[in-house]
Amino acid sequence: MENNQALSEIQKLLELAVSRNASDLHIMVGAYPTLRIDGNLTPITNSPIPTPENVERIVLSLCSPEQKEILLTNKEIDFSFALGELARFRVNAFHQKGYLAASLRLIPAKISTMEELHLPRVLQNFTKLKQGLVLVTGPTGHGKTTTLASMVNQINEERSAHIITIEDPIEYIYPSRKSLIAQREMNLDTHSWEMALRSALREDPDVVLVGEMRDYDTISSVLTVAETGHLVFSTLHTNSASQTIDRIIDVFPLQQQVQARLQLSGVLSAVISERLVPAIDGGRLPVTEILIANPAVSTIIRDGKTHLLDNVIRTSADSGMTTLENSMATLIRSGNVSLDEAIAYCLNPEDLMRLVRS
Repeated sequence: MENNQALSEIQKLLELAVSRNASDLHIMVGAYPTLRIDGNLTPITNSPIPTPENVERIVLSLCSPEQKEILLTNKEIDFSFALGELARFRVNAFHQKGYLAASLRLIPAKISTMEELHLPRVLQNFTKLKQGLVLVTGPTGHGKTTTLASMVNQINEERSAHIITIEDPIEYIYPSRKSLIAQREMNLDTHSWEMALRSALREDPDVVLVGEMRDYDTISSVLTVAETGHLVFSTLHTNSASQTIDRIIDVFPLQQQVQARLQLSGVLSAVISERLVPAIDGGRLPVTEILIANPAVSTIIRDGKTHLLDNVIRTSADSGMTTLENSMATLIRSGNVSLDEAIAYCLNPEDLMRLVRS
């Protein structure tokens, strides 16, 4: 009975999150349940402040018996939860100050197209690749998973391919279209990223999506999969293309870094660094830095001169590359984003001011 009541409570909060187009819902002892809407935290003040017992009932009502055991043993767990046909949520349940808490990320039931997400048209070119490595990077909560899902679903809509996703947990559910899609979830369908990626090579894939390149084992395995002639998509929590290259190389032991640069220079197709910036009319719009691997970029990566990448991006607009600041300046000129908001999210405010004034 208590479990049914707890499920009813959380379902009402999740329905509210969907109706208000929130990206996240936070549940914590001693604080109002809180939504993140357009990047801002909004407490649900007409809902009671939950007690430790309330939060425990709510969080455990979302868990299967196996997930409950992992949570109580490891003190935290990632899993997904479906709100009927309405939406899915990526759940991180954890302990704080000895009490249970949860953060739930909204995963819409429908996968938006790149046009609906206002993403640059050049991203569509990456879905037509037969092999290579395409990385989407940026801070947490800035649309990396949504952008990846949009790109992978375009492949699903347009061509017959065997797509394997390895996620923790599964987020977007891909509809049955032209492609055959196998979605594997950490702990449920496999015990490790390394094992899943090694196994993927024996599963006849055309496209492999890896939810996140987390560590040496994952990064090394992703490079190997891309090197063997597959198209691989993944994410990293980095702020720019040059930082992305450095992060990948730096996870390797010093004696392996020359080989890693050679490997990465041979497989990298593109790096998309993304931010979501509050729009003047509400909602958020993406701004992107785009690096496309051409012979000059491959040489820079191989030679370890990543400090030169920013200049290559800045001078290669005709091939589809763009800096984050140029992307922001375009939105400012079109009246969609304010200069103050753009400055708060850019890496080089001086470059942005120069572009806006020119």
